[in-house]
Amino acid sequence: MKIIIAGGGIAGLTTALSLHKKGFHVEVFESAREIKPLGVGINLLPHAIRVLSALGLEERIRAIAVATRELAYYNKFGQKIWQEPRGKFAGYNWSQYSIHRGTLQVLLMDAVKEAIGIGKIHTGHSLLSFQNGEAKGSAVFLDKKNNCELRVEFDLLVGADGIHSAVRKQMYPHEKEPPFSGIMLHRGTSLSKPFLTGSSMIMAGSARQKFVAYPISPSVDKNGNQLINWIADLPIGDGMNAERDWNRKSDKQKILSFYRNWKFDWLDIPSLIERSDAIYEYPMCDRDPLERWTWGRVTLTGDAAHPMYPIGSNGGSQAILDAECLTECLLNDADLFRALQLYEQIRLPATGKIVLQNRQMGPEQVMQIVEDRAPDGFSNLHDIITQEELEDIASRYKQIAGFEKDELNRKLI
Repeated sequence: MKIIIAGGGIAGLTTALSLHKKGFHVEVFESAREIKPLGVGINLLPHAIRVLSALGLEERIRAIAVATRELAYYNKFGQKIWQEPRGKFAGYNWSQYSIHRGTLQVLLMDAVKEAIGIGKIHTGHSLLSFQNGEAKGSAVFLDKKNNCELRVEFDLLVGADGIHSAVRKQMYPHEKEPPFSGIMLHRGTSLSKPFLTGSSMIMAGSARQKFVAYPISPSVDKNGNQLINWIADLPIGDGMNAERDWNRKSDKQKILSFYRNWKFDWLDIPSLIERSDAIYEYPMCDRDPLERWTWGRVTLTGDAAHPMYPIGSNGGSQAILDAECLTECLLNDADLFRALQLYEQIRLPATGKIVLQNRQMGPEQVMQIVEDRAPDGFSNLHDIITQEELEDIASRYKQIAGFEKDELNRKLI
């Protein structure tokens, strides 16, 4: 069986590795001419690390990532709302890691080159169209280097080409652009002193104005500084840019004007923003869950299938789970079409629930509850929200997202 994958991001590369490991013939076609370590931070949850560990990658990841010790939520005054250990610190069999997205993509690309050979990775190739067929399918790519079209036959085409997927566009030609939530994510990285444990992930504020920070490098420089990834969520309006451009630089001074008073005993947020060399805007977008992902010999995965708000650290992790599920379905059923239908039956509803839950802030809703009930802060947290309510919200999201500890720990690598 010849499988071609459109997209060389986290979804496409993990899918390629997973399929190759089980003996499938795979080729990857990526639109970018060169894979560079671009972007900012990403979190990989224990259920995703289980999959990457089975692919032999955890040792490589551990060397360049931070094993997240804890996740904590705060209000805009720096008062703690909820704190929980994460990964192995919480008793999981696998760690949770914070890592630079671009560094992870390069790591995956290197692993794919080693596994399938550089000749089966085609960069600078954008998908133009595909045709299903009874015996074979065919796809047409634009070869950007040679400025010509390349036709490739396939048994299976996997669309792993992101939120603006060309594969999805052909399946759903009338689908509009991803709806904009009205929230702009301003993302940067800064060299700064470690905060809290030095491997903590924090979120502060509410749906109206939020700040997220976590380290993405395990090393500390000679000045004692660590590379910290941070995200400032702000609504458009109030002088903020409303255009959806994934490559636009943010106005640092404008962002600072919103966070100038967010100086906590344990983290100076204005200083963290000030230390960033470049800050970029990322419109917070998702898409409605689809009725189907599979059309004949073609299916979707990752953000092409289920783009979601960056809530609960789940986007990249769900793409990795897609890769494992697709591989298992193809391995366990020689009939391609039945295998693809089973993959869709398992993963489409599971990811659809997460998309919808993330629109309700997922586990981060505890911050909004506290903001609504105590906008001026609190003296006693449990006068505002009970421990039972906090635990229930955290537990419910783990169930929905597929990383409830006891259930996950029962799975084999």
